[in-house]
Amino acid sequence: MATTELQMSPQLEQIHGEIRDLFRALSNGFQRLDKMKDSNRQSKQLEELTGKMRECKRLIKEFDREIKDEESKNPPEVNKQLNDEKQSMIKELNSYVAMRKTYMNTLGNKKIELFDMGAGVSEPTADENVKMASSMSNQELVDHGMKTMDETDQAIERSKKVVEQTIEVGTQTAGTLKGQTDQMGRIVNELDTIQFSIKKASQLVKEIGRQVTTDKCIMLFLFLIVCGVIAIIVVKIVNPNNKDIRDIPGLAPPAPSRRLLYLRSPQ
Repeated sequence: MATTELQMSPQLEQIHGEIRDLFRALSNGFQRLDKMKDSNRQSKQLEELTGKMRECKRLIKEFDREIKDEESKNPPEVNKQLNDEKQSMIKELNSYVAMRKTYMNTLGNKKIELFDMGAGVSEPTADENVKMASSMSNQELVDHGMKTMDETDQAIERSKKVVEQTIEVGTQTAGTLKGQTDQMGRIVNELDTIQFSIKKASQLVKEIGRQVTTDKCIMLFLFLIVCGVIAIIVVKIVNPNNKDIRDIPGLAPPAPSRRLLYLRSPQ
């Protein structure tokens, strides 16, 4: 069953990817171990590989817990595929455990740690399911290497898809942000224009108000002057002998009353 055919939730897919990455690291680590001649370096390399195996064991247990949590949500065929994949990963891990035991025996280290999957996960032991690396034929080693290369290619393809999706999301986000930035710039420019128009309108209203006030004052003064002139004319006409009121320029004083003299002709 190919890995790409599995139907997994995002959480299961993440755990599965981490396990496969650890398997590739273990495969590369044992290949480097074959090339090492110094026993001290081999021991150190085995310690690092043992740590990766422990982490892989923990992730497989977590993978199993997630399968059980999602068992009621998935159809039976999907649960079967996931359990088969779990058993496949357990077998592959046991193969690395067996390889570790072989190298430990080669180094003469008699203190071999038990490396089982613990309670809660049922799986066959390494002796029942996996051949020792020393007993593998060349063809089996080649097949194992090809399988590892296929898994590496699949992981690379997954990484490429993730990168492409990330780039696509980033491009869309950048375009959206640019559009929003341009829109905000246009809004700010419009607000500046409106604010400037409001300011000019306020100044114009104030100026018009001052002009109207000035015109009213002028009209009031003119009205008072006209009223005063009319009052003077009326008083002058009614009481022409009033000396307290000066003559209005341009207005002739009232004509004095004339008396007719009668002259008697001489006899």
